Amino acid sequence: MFTGIVEELGTVHAVQDQGDAIRLTIHAERVLDDVHLGDSIAVNGCCLTVAATEASGDPGAVDLWTADLMQETLRRTSLAGVAPGDRVNLERAVLATARLGGHIVQGHVDGVGTVISRSPSEHWDLVVVSLPPDLAPYLVEKGSITVDGVSLTLVEVAADSFTVSLIPETLARTTLGTRHPGDRVNLEVDVIAKHVEKLLRAYLPQPKQDS
Repeated sequence: MFTGIVEELGTVHAVQDQGDAIRLTIHAERVLDDVHLGDSIAVNGCCLTVAATEASGDPGAVDLWTADLMQETLRRTSLAGVAPGDRVNLERAVLATARLGGHIVQGHVDGVGTVISRSPSEHWDLVVVSLPPDLAPYLVEKGSITVDGVSLTLVEVAADSFTVSLIPETLARTTLGTRHPGDRVNLEVDVIAKHVEKLLRAYLPQPKQDS
């Protein structure tokens, strides 16, 4: 479980193509504090399992970690296109004693959107992102959405897009500061909205079936 508050910008160190999977190695510092094999770290909003750690230089300083990405992950997220040198948003799984600074984030990507436009201003950027139509019912103005692992408040919601406002802290500390029109981003909608929709479905009129 995560909160959508990015702890660190990591850098893709290596990508090993295994045919139907990839082995991804990322350079990081802060998120590797007290890390153990099997721990969860979100990469651009996608929950990955730490499979190995190593030191790129000083043997006493672990600064690389590796995760295996199966075909399902590659198919449903933007991580299929990462390359060495790419910056990625990183967040460790939240502790039960920590503040929930963003919102409840599972690290299970629901779909991939594309940055449509961004309008910079003196103190923030207004960014429009395309939205897979099947995710639209779960978005409401002033509600929450996770974009590349960043918890954001929705400004406007349309049938096939949404708008968010990025403050200077978000621009400086996450990859969203450098995303351009055409770039793909991972999206996760509010899990509470999905559960509510499923629970209410039985009480709502159902479409008639053709006889």
